[in-house]
Amino acid sequence: MRIWVKRTGFVLALLFVGLTIFNASWLADTPKGAVKLVAHRGVYQPYDNTDLGRDDCTATRIEQPVHDFQENTAASIKRAGETGAVMIEVDIAPTSDGEIVLFHDWTVDCRTEASGDTRDFTLAQLKALDIGYGYTADGGKTFPFRGKYTGAIPTLAEGIAAAPRGRFIFNFKSKDPAEADLLAAKLEEAGRRVDYNKDAFYGGEGPVRRMKELYPDAWAFTTQDAKKCSQDYAMLGWFGVVPESCRDSGTVFIALDYQWIMPGWPNRMIARMEEAGVEMIMIGPVSEPSAPRGIDLPEQLGDVPDSFNGWLWVDDMYAIGPALRPDFNTRSELEEEQLAEALDRRRAARE
Repeated sequence: MRIWVKRTGFVLALLFVGLTIFNASWLADTPKGAVKLVAHRGVYQPYDNTDLGRDDCTATRIEQPVHDFQENTAASIKRAGETGAVMIEVDIAPTSDGEIVLFHDWTVDCRTEASGDTRDFTLAQLKALDIGYGYTADGGKTFPFRGKYTGAIPTLAEGIAAAPRGRFIFNFKSKDPAEADLLAAKLEEAGRRVDYNKDAFYGGEGPVRRMKELYPDAWAFTTQDAKKCSQDYAMLGWFGVVPESCRDSGTVFIALDYQWIMPGWPNRMIARMEEAGVEMIMIGPVSEPSAPRGIDLPEQLGDVPDSFNGWLWVDDMYAIGPALRPDFNTRSELEEEQLAEALDRRRAARE
């Protein structure tokens, strides 16, 4: 009996050593290229994510503002490009009269002075709203942006024009495939060539699948599919396998605080994913309930491997872009001081 235990232990030890060497990152070639930033919603007002529900209002839980940019606006998109974003994430919403605007929420109640489903408004009605109306950092005592952002909801064309050389990743909030057809029509109307500009799409399965039919070579994925790829690779990657779920979605998520579970990370995994044509997105720490989906503290950049050449999801482009690439920093001395104080408050809130 003992001899079989010893033999089994020896075989397992041998297998462990073999798989460790097989997945050794240092034995893989150093990947070419550098990390690429994705600006989530452009440049926007950071907020507390603690216990945040899907439809909860984020405008009423923002941090003390250090800049005036509002998410999904032309100014926000332009600023994201100026601070180093290679790709800018925007949320699309159809209007009742067949247009498309960039706006995140299902209703206008949270950010504006109006009430009702966003999709029930015409373009003219949405243009008449003040999207800075509902923002407050002190529980409703003051509203720093009220009256300053009337007419700031951009059309799709206006948003694209704010960063004509940038790449966009369009987020479908709806599950309706018809929204994909409308988006494609409006992209064509705006003269946007998805293949040339290498734009991407994600969201619900219905519109994502439809976009793949309309643009077979475009990067399009659902969040669920990308998560499944991550889970499958964490198990099968030890044997050098890139799961079918990864090849189907074309996307894998790597959480900042769970890099260690990915076989061959970073260089070996990067080589496997590149060979399989799978895009890699590194997201923020998933074990912190108050943290956003992307990174929002400059020191988190130190946890990103130097050889990582995929996409880094950023939730505070105002802080992270210039931290990664100082040449993009145009902040004044006062703005630097205000940002430093804001980041210290953010760190303290998460302790």
